[in-house]
Amino acid sequence: MRLGLVLGYWGAAPTPGFVELAQEVERLGFDSVWTAESWGSDVFTPLTWIAAHTSRIRLGTGIAQMAARTPTATAMHALTLDHLSGGRLLLGLGLSGPQVVEGWYGRPFPRSPLTAVREYVDVIRQTLRREKPVSLDGRYHPLPYPGPDGTGLGKPLKPITHPLRADLPILLGAEGPKNIAQTVRIADGWLPLYFSPERWHEVYAEPLAGARPGFVVAPLVHARVCANVDEGLAPIRAMLGFYIGGMGAQHRNFHADLMARMGYEAEARRIQELFLAGRREEAVATVPAAFADEISLVGPRERIAERLAAWRGTPVTDLLVTSRDPETLRTLAELVL
Repeated sequence: MRLGLVLGYWGAAPTPGFVELAQEVERLGFDSVWTAESWGSDVFTPLTWIAAHTSRIRLGTGIAQMAARTPTATAMHALTLDHLSGGRLLLGLGLSGPQVVEGWYGRPFPRSPLTAVREYVDVIRQTLRREKPVSLDGRYHPLPYPGPDGTGLGKPLKPITHPLRADLPILLGAEGPKNIAQTVRIADGWLPLYFSPERWHEVYAEPLAGARPGFVVAPLVHARVCANVDEGLAPIRAMLGFYIGGMGAQHRNFHADLMARMGYEAEARRIQELFLAGRREEAVATVPAAFADEISLVGPRERIAERLAAWRGTPVTDLLVTSRDPETLRTLAELVL
């Protein structure tokens, strides 16, 4: 397995030392470093800054939100950064959810997410191949624009800049079985949000069945080397409580739905209920330690080494580690690489 470092998105201010941390994991032999975006810092700019201060490590968007940019705008970002970094970009994409798409970007969440994603990827592929002017008779991303409020003067175009790689890797964040199955068909890799090595077969084996050789499976993994497992899991449970309880509406929360599919349906619904009622501490306390542990690598070095054996028995190709603790990152490099 390869290792990646997940830096995520910034909070109230730029994350201190993020460039130095990327340089350190490059020295340790990590394969990739990943940034993110929600409704604050964007995903491409910090990655470009990291690219300028590193030489080898691959640069992943994990994830670039589709609603934030038209597919051709995303392709422009991708081909630009790929040139500047010498061909190191991994383009991770995702739809996000209705609350962000409609509340922040002011766009309707697609009624047919599968179609929207498929069209988005199609346009990016066409742009990067640069074989002919980009056009699509699409429902969500038609090119040229055919709407009644347009001028009718639009024409298909090819990018002026020749992309460095026509086959720049595209990875998708997908959670539902149909979304994962489509990801296997149209993308180069999959970015799971929660992945349990104990449950992967019952939850993911069927949609992953058609994956071709070289298909990337790169889940987020929360890791921490520590003496006390319960203490190590506490911040992970807090994060899960926020995402499962608050990142979505009561009847439209992809994170809660995924937890339910992973065997924790009653707990997921209870976390939602408590969080939406303003009882956040109780919501976090309701997150099962067992669930947090399944999707993480937490505890003493020996325990993490033991847990890694389970991960090696899965289709996972890359562990994308969320930790910023130097000891944890060094330990994982020693155990995995």
